[in-house]
Formats: sequence, structure tokens, C-alpha cells
Amino acid sequence: MDYKGEFDRLCGIFDGVDANRLATVRALIDNAAWTTVKLSELQQAIDAEGCAVEYQNGERQSGVSQSPNVKTHIALTKNLTTILKQLSDLAPPEKRKDTKLQAFAKVKK
Repeated sequence: MDYKGEFDRLCGIFDGVDANRLATVRALIDNAAWTTVKLSELQQAIDAEGCAVEYQNGERQSGVSQSPNVKTHIALTKNLTTILKQLSDLAPPEKRKDTKLQAFAKVKK
């Protein structure tokens, strides 16, 4: 996955956004594209190196903990979720998709 491809894909969703929101949307898209690419790279590193690392603190304290890549992946995933929620709220109404819960609620009416 490359940054330019992800950036262009996300920009396509926001073609109809008004000029007042354009700068905000562009900044969020930039962050989302970068984060998506980094998450992909981290996933590859985690696949190759594993999720856990052994540590040694002094002579008698050792164990296994999450790898730094896993910790970073978790943090970036949370950040991406927040960014995508913000982008969803700024999307033009005609491009928004209902969540499964919203679609279910419409059927029940």
C-alpha cells in the first residue's frame, strides 16, 4: 500500500465537500493516508517478528511483553479510528453510508 494511492482514494470520497471544510478534510486525509500506510508496514513487521519480546531487567527479573511494534500498532489504530470518524462526519451527505444499526433502525420504522 502506498501513501499516494490511499490519499487519492480518500480524496475521491470528498469530491463534493464545500470550500469551508476543504482544509480540514485535506489535513485529516493526509493523516489517515499516512497512518494507513504505517499500519500496513507495522503489520508486516509484526508478522515477521512476532507480537511479543523477551525482556531482562537486572539479574532476576525477566519475562515477555508486547513488542514495541504491537504497542505502536494499537496506538495508530486508535488514532486512525478517530480520524475516520471525523472524516465521516465531514463527508458530503450523499456519500455517507448508514451504519448497520442505522440501516436496521430504518427497516424497523
